[in-house]
Amino acid sequence: MSPAAIARRCFEAYANSDRATLEALIAEDFAFSSPLDNQLDREAYFARCWPNHQTIEHFHFERVIEQGDEVVVTYEGRNTAGNVFRNTEVLTIRDGRICAVEVYFGWNVPHTAPLGGSTT
Repeated sequence: MSPAAIARRCFEAYANSDRATLEALIAEDFAFSSPLDNQLDREAYFARCWPNHQTIEHFHFERVIEQGDEVVVTYEGRNTAGNVFRNTEVLTIRDGRICAVEVYFGWNVPHTAPLGGSTT
């Protein structure tokens, strides 16, 4: 599988509540970072992040850009409450498995700031 295909399968595993597939995609030396998390290891990642699968309904990929061993994915997700959110993630793939993820998030869809303005 290409790195982009591996990245897509990761998100599909969340939407399909398919932990076995996700576990097969995540490397043993995995590191997960986000604005709230600083290089969680595999065990901490599954404890903290996997429970979110219960509220994920769907991902729509806005962009999937593969460059070498990295894949940049921007998506809009929909949760079971009907809320839509947009995130960008950088996944590093090594030997067919995801060894690192950096998540960048923070905006709602539709945007809560007025057009041409900000919320602060």
